[in-house]
Amino acid sequence: MANDRVTLAHGAGGKMSQELMEKVLMPEFGNPYLNELHDGATVAMSGRVAFTTDSYVVQPLFFNGGNIGKLAVCGTVNDLSMTGAVPKYITCGMIIEEGFPIKDLRTIAHTMRQMADEAGIAIVTGDTKVVEKGKADGIFINTAGIGDIIPGTHISPKNVKPGMQIILSGYIGDHAAAVMAGRHGIELPDYIKTDCAPLCSLTQAMLQVAPDIAVLRDPTRGGVAAVLNEIAEASQCGVLIDEDAIPIHPEVQGVCDILGFDPLYLANEGKCIAFVPPDKTEAVLKVMRKNVYGREARVIGETTTEAPGQVGMRTGIGGIRIVDMPLGNIVPRIC
Repeated sequence: MANDRVTLAHGAGGKMSQELMEKVLMPEFGNPYLNELHDGATVAMSGRVAFTTDSYVVQPLFFNGGNIGKLAVCGTVNDLSMTGAVPKYITCGMIIEEGFPIKDLRTIAHTMRQMADEAGIAIVTGDTKVVEKGKADGIFINTAGIGDIIPGTHISPKNVKPGMQIILSGYIGDHAAAVMAGRHGIELPDYIKTDCAPLCSLTQAMLQVAPDIAVLRDPTRGGVAAVLNEIAEASQCGVLIDEDAIPIHPEVQGVCDILGFDPLYLANEGKCIAFVPPDKTEAVLKVMRKNVYGREARVIGETTTEAPGQVGMRTGIGGIRIVDMPLGNIVPRIC
């Protein structure tokens, strides 16, 4: 391309818009559905379907282990996966600021294609708009997704009953720590990076051995604390977790200590929480630990008849403290 930065002309619908599509986006996103270049895509579905949408405004756009494009694909794939669906197709809408570097757009698009390939989905339709410099903070991305619900599953917080085991797929807070480190210039070991990942293979394996899993959730904004509170409230069960069972990297805890955060409230982009019947717990843990995104899976607590609608944490010294719902957006622009 003649230009190395996005200009307003790239969003005007003319020759330069066509050039942006043909030389930057289509080489990454091209597939038989998108190659039709129509206003929408015609796709095949069967039975019950799940449908979701989300927008991504993370700052900074690039952080250790990922970028806004990785978030956009994985976030929508994971939202579908948590409904008990096999993700099939997603859309991509981009709002790009005038002056945004073309090389950065290529990198973001390439990452999106990589994540789509790993998840086994196609980006089938989309839209690009360019706004004046200073109006979009680089780039915003919206994705919507659709998938087939796995037969025999019915994921809902209302299915949660007392006596269920609560499984967490791995270490928490890494994504928020990586983004905050990039934002505030904090140095962290290279292995502390975003956990952003497509979890569809993990959830499908879990549901294959335990289709009666009551609910699946990915603890993104608001973290583990928000998810557990939402499920406790919806099910009117008590939730009791063990502080010593919750995996947190010491470096992530250190970032939290510096900035005054609780890891339970930090966003994750590649973790899963499952409420599982006790007779299926070992089978679910076994298949999770065979998956690259579930190797650190463990039971962190259970549901109870006591304190319905509340979340408690059994502390290391033997007491129980209430884990409240977060009051607001503790770390803004995290996804």
